[in-house]
Amino acid sequence: MTDATAEQSVTDDDRPEPYSGLPGAFPYAFRASDSLLFKAYVPVALLLSAAITLVFSFGLITQLAETGRVRGGTFTFSRSFFLFVGLLLVAPLLAPVLSVARRHRRTVSSVSYDRAIALAAFLFIGSIYLALLTSAPAALREPTQSAVVGFFYSLSPIAGVVPPLLATLLMYLTHRLLK
Repeated sequence: MTDATAEQSVTDDDRPEPYSGLPGAFPYAFRASDSLLFKAYVPVALLLSAAITLVFSFGLITQLAETGRVRGGTFTFSRSFFLFVGLLLVAPLLAPVLSVARRHRRTVSSVSYDRAIALAAFLFIGSIYLALLTSAPAALREPTQSAVVGFFYSLSPIAGVVPPLLATLLMYLTHRLLK
């Protein structure tokens, strides 16, 4: 065995096994990261992404059943928009896992990067809750003594897009600054 081959086998053995695609990125990122906060985020992201995907899939099936006999136009657009909104919710949940996995595979990553990206991702999950509070229909809102919940109920339903957008921007800026 030559020295170059010996060096290559040592460096290849030190790295976790590479992953292939999205399903392999979750266990790879979990094994590769030393951040406990990020390791806590990985299963949460997996379960929440699966749940959101199921909800939007069942919603799309229901929407297709209700508008199946109608030809094109607005109904086709609403179906596409429905899928687009689902993608806008799931993509920021998956992005931190993919980012950390890619970073560990290609370069040397730091615990501070993994921790910061996980914190930003958890803030995104909280922003989804705030968006749901803001956009909840009046018939589904329960009376509350909480001033914070009352404030989000008083906002216009369209304002529900602001917290996830700000959290996604924060996640992006965290990634760019710690890159």
